[in-house]
Amino acid sequence: MKLTTMTQVTIDGVMQGNGGASDEDRRNGFERGGWALGRGDHETHAFINQTYERADAFLFGRRTYELFASSWGTLTEQDVPGWEPVMRALNTRPKYVASTTLTDPAWSGTTVLPDDLATAVADLKAKPGGELQVHGSGTLIRALLEHDLVDELTLIVVPVVLGQGARLFPDSGPDLALDLVESRVDSKGVTIQVFRPAGRPQYAPAR
Repeated sequence: MKLTTMTQVTIDGVMQGNGGASDEDRRNGFERGGWALGRGDHETHAFINQTYERADAFLFGRRTYELFASSWGTLTEQDVPGWEPVMRALNTRPKYVASTTLTDPAWSGTTVLPDDLATAVADLKAKPGGELQVHGSGTLIRALLEHDLVDELTLIVVPVVLGQGARLFPDSGPDLALDLVESRVDSKGVTIQVFRPAGRPQYAPAR
């Protein structure tokens, strides 16, 4: 399977608390949640639905898994008009969680991966299928990138600067070159950028 990620981020790279509830994620005093709610137009809405429909399986970090399980895992399609494809995909396809603390997941179809994350994910990727998708899960995405396990990254960039919150990429860390595969902008200014990792960046030589 191809491992793909999809992350909503702000212009300043924040991914924390993007969901509908302003108090969804208050870690470290974060107070500006819900910044992605209603930002995209119908084309972005359709893109997200189509992405979830393509998934053969999902991979989550523990925190994102628990947020999804407590929302998508408890609602019905009638509760989320317009997002039925997301609901169906999440509740019917296999889910894998990278966690050393979760032992008894209640969401049907969930498997907790063993401690050796790189090997476990490589084994999942070796299985036949289309896409193993990661949504949210910033800590997990960074670990997967460090182990060269990500085949494609999609960033949905919302035109807002928060000035606080956890970012997808830290202030210091490994560097990464990216090839742009696809780019679009919707009528509300939300951009969708699809990248493939391309090794390390090239830097100008010292004079």
